[in-house]
Amino acid sequence: MINEMKKGDFSAKIVAWYREHHRDLPWRRTLDPYKIWLSEIILQQTRVLQGLPYYRKFIRHYPNIRSLAMAPEQEILRLWQGLGYYSRARNLRKCAQVVLAEHGARFPRTASKLTTLPGIGKYTAAAIASFSFDERIPAVDGNVYRVLARHFGIDERISSAEGKRVFEKLANDLMPPANPGIHNQAMMEFGALHCLPVNPKCDSCIFEKTCYASRRNLQTLLPVKAKPKKATRRYFYYVVISRGKKLLMKERKAGDIWTGLFDFPFHEDRKPVSMKKIPEILFSNCAQQARKKIKAKISSEFKHVLTHQVIRARFIEIQDVEKRNVSQSLLMDSRYYSIPEIARLPKPVLISRYFQEKGIL
Repeated sequence: MINEMKKGDFSAKIVAWYREHHRDLPWRRTLDPYKIWLSEIILQQTRVLQGLPYYRKFIRHYPNIRSLAMAPEQEILRLWQGLGYYSRARNLRKCAQVVLAEHGARFPRTASKLTTLPGIGKYTAAAIASFSFDERIPAVDGNVYRVLARHFGIDERISSAEGKRVFEKLANDLMPPANPGIHNQAMMEFGALHCLPVNPKCDSCIFEKTCYASRRNLQTLLPVKAKPKKATRRYFYYVVISRGKKLLMKERKAGDIWTGLFDFPFHEDRKPVSMKKIPEILFSNCAQQARKKIKAKISSEFKHVLTHQVIRARFIEIQDVEKRNVSQSLLMDSRYYSIPEIARLPKPVLISRYFQEKGIL
């Protein structure tokens, strides 16, 4: 690790850069912890351009912590649809309810107390506490890890216990005595706009002369990350049963992806199922001769990529089939919904894509 720049100079320099180059974002124009918390939860796994419309939508529907706490979970999930990681949306509601019930609709003012709330981890707590309440505590996200690793030459894995200790100590040492929120914003923004994961803007960097990685051409090697997990492949075979203008759907239960969202009854397999086998699986309750009379239309394959999963889905469309002829394990807790009702239900993006392709929603 090199240390050619005084730590106070580092902060002053990056804050000066921030004041000139930062993006004008709505949550940066307020000290309201509710709005800052909401933006941080939305942006945890989301780019700013994608998250900004969701932030505005949530502020319109729920302008304060009380209105969010009182909202139905399905309504929140519906507004969240498309962001993924739906546990964040459920924790959003839980956190609002705790703040309302136990803290009189006021967020705690320290990071240590903020971490006791549902869905608020160490980074998010530090961001809220420093941005809203001026607590002198570093907020270290992926952007900050990258800036610190490259500039100071830290080759510890960011996910390791030792790596976290090293980064946390350095981030603490760099904190200025005043305006910690601006310092934290500057660190994150510099990583997001300038010290990019790929093709960082080293030629025009304010730290060109002191950056360890730039001087040694190590930008692609720092920070050191854990090897990515191999994605699990899953094969879904949805049965889309229509009766008149209604479709059979069900709410997904806890224990898997998309808890609380609505999709169709489905069969899952570890490997692709041949077209001939699909009716045998879905309509196993039906005699073979009767099964041949069921007219099923099988869609092309839909591919949906999650962080550690790749889902390949087909939709088998049938009309007015008797529910008793369909494998009962598929139909548990399902019921018919009208198209206007379906429009209001929270649904996975995969299901919304199917509806869009069919011109239904």
